Amino acid sequence: MILNMRVIPIFRDEPAVPYITIPDDVTPLTGPLFDRLGRPLRDLRISVTDRCNFRCSYCMPKSIFGRNHRFLPHSDLLSFEEILRLARQFVALGVRKIRLTGGEPLLRKNLEDLVAGLASIRTPDGQELDLTLTTNGSLLSRKAQSLKDAGLKRVTVSLDALDDAVFRLMNDVDFPVQKVLKGIEAAQAAGLSNIKVNMVVKKGINDHEIVPMAQHFMGSGVSLRFIEYMDVGSTNQWRMDQVLPGLEVVRLINAHHPLIQLDPSTSGETAERWGYLGSDGDHDNALGEIGVICSVTQAFCGDCNRARLSTEGRLFLCLFGSKGHDLRRLIRGEAPVADEQIRSAISSLWHARADRYSELRESVPAKLKVKISQARPEMSYIGG
Repeated sequence: MILNMRVIPIFRDEPAVPYITIPDDVTPLTGPLFDRLGRPLRDLRISVTDRCNFRCSYCMPKSIFGRNHRFLPHSDLLSFEEILRLARQFVALGVRKIRLTGGEPLLRKNLEDLVAGLASIRTPDGQELDLTLTTNGSLLSRKAQSLKDAGLKRVTVSLDALDDAVFRLMNDVDFPVQKVLKGIEAAQAAGLSNIKVNMVVKKGINDHEIVPMAQHFMGSGVSLRFIEYMDVGSTNQWRMDQVLPGLEVVRLINAHHPLIQLDPSTSGETAERWGYLGSDGDHDNALGEIGVICSVTQAFCGDCNRARLSTEGRLFLCLFGSKGHDLRRLIRGEAPVADEQIRSAISSLWHARADRYSELRESVPAKLKVKISQARPEMSYIGG
């Protein structure tokens, strides 16, 4: 089909990718770094593969990512050694949390080796990193223990419905929900802490699953988070009328199980936290909590502290950014590059950062909004 031959703008021959220049004044920089809006660099998300075994319509629709889709050749991907080298520079500049993403990160062969390497990195004051991973859960039942043993601390599982028919519709590869639930159980059994489940809500598709999902995970030790359907990339046919506002999610659950708003657990947290009320009218920790991520209706650009490293080594300073800065070209160049030079390059990019697309979304003219969306990389390439 012609649709399957469409070229998504994520490949190495993309002409718009800016070259990274190393500042003339190279100094042995260490964090913290702040951008033009005073936001620190704290969170690095690393996509380890652009491949996934699901074809969720909001991320990798089958009409685009079909059998003829050209994924990146393995030689284009950052090696584990390259990822570790870059990660050390980001940690020296203030990063304290690293999240491995994809695509589906568990498809990357020997991922446990990368986890072990990242787990060995220490901050300048000797602290361990908050090392976590986001997965669709399809391979988690067989991988959870080895990931924990390698040093992974936490895991987030994407799960868009409990009803098997709805879940199979959402993943579009006829994958059963029970296998994902077994993966979550395996993660708990392995001792991974603070497990989260992310549900992307599309109005009219799976919004009737909100309350059943809340009831299933209430009191389980798993934190459920509801994510507004986002306009990431250019292939998911995003429409505002398919977005269910996060506050509506809270209202629906509150009608069945009273909630109380909780304080953020960390600065720059994406989820608005709500706890279940106990009989005393206060938050019952045993019942747990939910979160709502309202990146469309309640943008949180103001304290965004996240950078994203794509599968082939491009640094994106915003989930909605159209251009990634090519760190791979920098570290694979013919001339040797010192770590201090890499840190200086990253520092200059972060200092110049002023991205806040979600806050400006409604003020962007419709025609320009279309052009922006067509230039953005897909979430499967840049990570969530």
